[in-house]
Parts: sequence; structure tokens; C-alpha cells
Amino acid sequence: MIKKILIFLLIGLIGWFLFCLPNPLFNSPTSTVVVDRNNELLGARIASNGQWHFPHNDSVPYKFAVAIQYFEDEYFYKHPGINPVSLYRAFKQNIKAKRIVSGGSTITMQVIRLSRHGKPRNIYQKAIECILSIRAEIRYSKKEILSLYSSNAPFGGNVIGLDAASWRYFGQKPQNLSWAEAATLAVLPNAPSLIYPGKNRDELKRKRDLLLKKLNNKGILDQFDYELAVDEPLPEKPFSLPNHAIHLINRAKKEGYDGQVIRSTLNLPLQNQVNQIISRYSKEFQNNEIYNAAAIIVEVETGNVLVYIGNTQDKENLHNNEVDVISSPRSSGSILKPFLYASMTMDGEILPQSLVADIPTQIAGYSPKNFDKTYDGDVPADEALFRSLNIPFVKMLQQYSTDKFYHKLKKLNISTLTNSAGHYGLSLILGGAEVRLDELTACYASMTRSLNHFNSYNSMYDKADFHAINYIYTNKTESDNIVHEKTAVIDAASSWLTFIAMKNVNRPYQETGWENYSSSQQIAWKTGTSFGFRDGWSIGITPEHVVGVWIGNATGEGRPGLTGLNTAAPLMFEIFKLLPTNKWFSPPYDELVKIPVCKESGYRSSLNCDDIDSVYVHAAGLRSEKCPYHQIIHIDKNGERVTAECSNVYEMKHVSWFVLPPVQEWYYRQKHPNYKVLPPLSVKCQQNTKKQSMDVIYPRELTRIFIPIELDGQIGKVIFQVAHRSSETTIFWHIDNTYIGQTKGIHEMNINVMPGKHYLTLVDEFGETITRQFEILGKR
Repeated sequence: MIKKILIFLLIGLIGWFLFCLPNPLFNSPTSTVVVDRNNELLGARIASNGQWHFPHNDSVPYKFAVAIQYFEDEYFYKHPGINPVSLYRAFKQNIKAKRIVSGGSTITMQVIRLSRHGKPRNIYQKAIECILSIRAEIRYSKKEILSLYSSNAPFGGNVIGLDAASWRYFGQKPQNLSWAEAATLAVLPNAPSLIYPGKNRDELKRKRDLLLKKLNNKGILDQFDYELAVDEPLPEKPFSLPNHAIHLINRAKKEGYDGQVIRSTLNLPLQNQVNQIISRYSKEFQNNEIYNAAAIIVEVETGNVLVYIGNTQDKENLHNNEVDVISSPRSSGSILKPFLYASMTMDGEILPQSLVADIPTQIAGYSPKNFDKTYDGDVPADEALFRSLNIPFVKMLQQYSTDKFYHKLKKLNISTLTNSAGHYGLSLILGGAEVRLDELTACYASMTRSLNHFNSYNSMYDKADFHAINYIYTNKTESDNIVHEKTAVIDAASSWLTFIAMKNVNRPYQETGWENYSSSQQIAWKTGTSFGFRDGWSIGITPEHVVGVWIGNATGEGRPGLTGLNTAAPLMFEIFKLLPTNKWFSPPYDELVKIPVCKESGYRSSLNCDDIDSVYVHAAGLRSEKCPYHQIIHIDKNGERVTAECSNVYEMKHVSWFVLPPVQEWYYRQKHPNYKVLPPLSVKCQQNTKKQSMDVIYPRELTRIFIPIELDGQIGKVIFQVAHRSSETTIFWHIDNTYIGQTKGIHEMNINVMPGKHYLTLVDEFGETITRQFEILGKR
């Protein structure tokens, strides 16, 4: 029976020995640490328990490893976890002193003691430590035990571990420590209170120098290095840790990386250069009470973030500088226009130079305005993009449909569209929705990546090319098993045509003459300005990089002159100067076709077009509408228009003529002096012709109008406008069948009528009549 009991006890002891060591050995909270792609420290955040304790590091620098061995445990690589000689010596010393003056602990035993969080120092606990140390030597290699010690030893104050201590006391990573610095840190865990400035510095230096002398005696340090080392001063007050990417570190913590070492994709030298540029520009912006800025650089091929500056830096945080604007929703302004342009070219709804109306517009009570408050009548679609005209894009969105565009943006991974398409309406294209700078740059980078790959993928697409930005470094390489598809969210041809148009945007004055220098980059770019001058955007694209910049106030306060062109664009171009120059995009010829287009209208040429150009367009452009503006007119020998009903067919001359609708023509003529109006209609043909020669600019049909109150308190008037092909024609004006006057030349009239529904009737001198209904809602 006793034998069985002994066997069970033995089995129990063996089982306890096998499982007595916790796994993991340490489970304390650790700091969040972010390094750049080359493992340079970007910054860190203190652990939840208030300690500067970097996560476990497997690597122990040579100098510290040697120093800690010869200070704490010279026979570390020879014993099995305990050193009987050291224990016996410590026992004799403690008996003689009648108190604990030495523990005789090996480095392994100290690792165990640290893992057990301050158990009392007595013979029983020492025995437990000895057993656990032997077990630890079985589980871990000597290298692993040394790394556990260096990662968890106390170094004074709230500093735990070698990595944190090296940065706090010497402002550098452990691999760069000198012998004197390594020796200083090696003696600290034994007496961490010695590090406090002004306390026991002589004792700290004495212990450090004794260790250095020992290393000299052992032949590890030669005499010259020893003398240099003992002359090095001790550290003064602790260094602040680097803080090169404040907002990225905070983002990493929020996104589940708390307490980890994060190898980011950032490039520290480039990050610092852009930080300096933003700091310089920010000082200028502050003169206009603009206090916040953000910038991001994305590597196109990988989607990796090279620079992440979420806001301007201010230690006092006077202007919400802690807000990460890169990941914050802000009003988009015009920054989404390229996506609509690309979508419409991809669907064959527009050609690059097809004309889009640019006239005073009111749609269901919505009255968009161009930024400069002027109108072109008609403007080519690509020019509307690079000039960022609002009215043409509202009309393009109306044609394309808000629902289709809304779902396109969703496919591009714009997450901030939290309401329905109907909620945003046509204002979606002019800043009616909020977007994030990181998602915008991801969208443009995805378009660019897909375009870059098109030719190498044999005119096919990889769905994975459209993805979010990455700020966590991975060693992923391109898969050999790419699933090729025939279509993409935005295909190569539409991206290429969009970037061609965006390249023509007039650069800020600082960049004047850029095209005259061979070193200048070709950049497709777009700005945006939100309503009330609250947000200034600028996005730039090259085949290798996308740069995104936002300028404004994190509070949402607008400022005069806060436009994308004036603020964000100059900063963006300054950033591009830091990046290598690269070639422009290769045309995706397999999705392009060269077709004849009408030179004046930009539409596919019809039989009536007499001036034709050949241009590359998206293959879907073959489905687009033929030129609606060229028509054949008949002219008699006097140069007047005639018809077969009122003139001899054999005396007519048949001519192709570019004819715009009256309102578009009225504005178009002001910007295009070479535009030829239709010849006058022969008097003998006027009664037989119902061709429209005039149209109402304002008010449109069923317009609802508020009467303004002027500064002097008097009831204001509304200005009605009419366009006529012949400005010299007299137009007679009537309100509700009451004659109110006539105009000639400039057809405008100030109207002041009572609230209610009314009819405007216009009759020109040839009897052509137009009627429009409108409603006066009241006075304000």
C-alpha cells in the first residue's frame, strides 16, 4: 500500500512539475508600439496599467546580453536554471548578516520571480523559484530566457523592459546602445531606484564602472574602449518617446492592435519631410484662422500608406488637433466628380468632349450654381471636369441617375453614404455627402492599380485590385492564382480618359510653367471645396502614387478663401516634389476605339456634321448619341433662311449649321465670339415656321420664388431673363395678360408682383409666343 502511495505521489509530483509553469509566463498589459516599414520607431502609447512596457522582443542586443550576463549571472550558459554555488554563498551571507543581503538568483530565477508578481522573499518561495527555474530551462532555450528577462525586468519608475528603457533613458533603440549605456541598463534591474535624476547617481556610476572594468578584465572591452565608456555621462531626465505618426498610432489602438508591436507601411524619412511641409504651410493658414490639415501618400501597387498625417501638431490641442481627419467624414465638395465622369464614359453616356448644358438651372427647387457664378451655355464634358463646373455635373448626374451613381460609390467602398440615394439627391455630386480622405485615396489608387495592370493582365481585371489602403506591413506577394474578370467597377479605358481630363486642370500659380520642365511630373488631380468654405480637398494621381490633402478646421468652421485650389493644392504639389518622377499611363487600347466626332459638339458625327475629328473614346462610346446640334438649313440668294413651302427649291442653298437651343446659345455666344447664329428667317416664311427662337432663362416652368427684402426695408424685385436668337428683336412682356413693357437687346425685366400663382407671356415682334407659370411664395 505504501509503495502504491509513493508511486502515486511520484506521478503527481512529475505531473505537477510538467505543468507547473504558466503559459504564457507573462501576461501583463503592454504598450502599443508602432514602427515604420524599416522597423524605425514611430511612436508608442503607454500600457493600460500606466507602465512603459514594450511587447516581448525575441532579440537581445549583444552588448546588453554580455553586460547583463557578467553583472547578474556569469555562469548563465552553464547551469540548469539554478547555480548551487551561488545559492550556498548567498545562504552563508544571509546567515552571517542575519538578514537577506543576497538572493543568489540566476537570470532564470529572476525571470520566474518577475513572472510571479512580487511573491514574498523567503526560503519557501525561493524553493518554488528553484523548481520553476529548472522547469523553465526545459521549456525555453537560453536565448529565450534572456529575452524574457530583458523584456520584463524593471528599469526604474514606470519603465519595464529593455526596449522602453533604451528609448526613455537614451532616446534610441537598444541595438544602438554604447557599452556604457548597455552597462548602465544592465545594473538597473538590480536597483531600479538608482536611475532617478539627482538620487544616488554616484552609486549608479560606481556600479556601472565596476561592470565595465569587469568586461575590460575579461577581454571583452579593450583598454581604449573601457576608458571611453567610463567617461560617458549618465542619463539625465527621461526622453519623450518619438511621436512621428500620432494619429496612425491612435487608429491602430482603436482598430484592435492595442498592446502590440505594429510594423506599419510608413516611411519615416518621408513622413518627417511631409510633416515639415505641413508645419510650414500651417503657419500661413493660421493667418486666416485655418488650423487643421491632413495628408496621406498611398503606394499604388500595394495600397500601402507611406505617409499618414491625420492633423497638424499642437501639444496644447487648442484646435482639436487630436482629431484624425484622414478617417473622419467631411463634406466632399467636388471631389467625387471624376467618379461620375468615369462612370458615364464607361457606360457610353458621354464622350470626353461632348457638350453638356451650362445654363441657369432649377430642378425640383434645387438651384445649383457654378463657383464663379457664370455660365458657358454649353461646355465639353472633359472641360467641365477639369474646370470643376457644377451645373454641367448636376445635369450629368440627372442623366446618369442618382441611384446608379450612389451604388457605384458603394461598390468603390465609400462607407460614409449612410442615407439613401434619395436623401442626397443631385447634391451628391456637389458635396451633399460626406467622405473620408483614406477612402478617397483608396478609390483613386484602385482605379490607378487596375489601369496599370490592364495590359499585363491581357486586358482583364483582378477584382482584388479594388481595395482599401493598408497601413500594416505584410510580406504578401502577388498571387499566381489571380481570378481574371472581364469587367471592373471602373474599367481601364474610363480611368485613363478621366486621368487625361484631370491632367489638364490648371495648376495653382506656384506651379505656373510646370510643363516647360522635363523634370516636372505629369499628375492627374482634382480639388474640392465644400459649402461654406469648410473643407479644401486636393487629390493627385500618378501611376505610382496617390497623394491626398485636406485643409480646414476640425470644428467645421468655414473661412473665406478656404478652397481646395488655394490651400490644399499647393501643399499637394509640394509633397509630390518629394516623390520620384515616373512615366505617364499607357493607353488601354483594347478598350478604346477611334471614331469620327463632330469637332464643335464633341458628339459622334452625324451626316450633318461638316467638321469632323477622329479621337479615341471608350468602346462603349459607339452607343452614344449622334450630334444633336448640327442641322441642315436652307438659305436663299439673300442669305435668309427659307423652307420649301415658301421658296423655290432650286434657288436654295443647303448648309450644315451648328445650332444650340436659345438659352444655351445666349450664354455660349458670350464666351465664343466665333459662334454663328442662324441667319434671319425670310419674312415670307415666318408665318409658316414654328421654329423656336426664344426661351425663358428665368423663371423656368412652375418655379416658386421668394421676394427678397432689401437693406432699406423695401420689398425687392425679381429679375426675369429671356434669351432670343436675335438680340435686336423686340419682345413684349405680359403678366397675367396685363402688358408690363418691352425689351430689345438685353432681354431682362425687374418684376414685382403679389404672392400667388401667375403667368408670364412673352411675344416677339414676329408673333412667336412663350408662356411660363410661376408662383410668388411671399416676402423675406
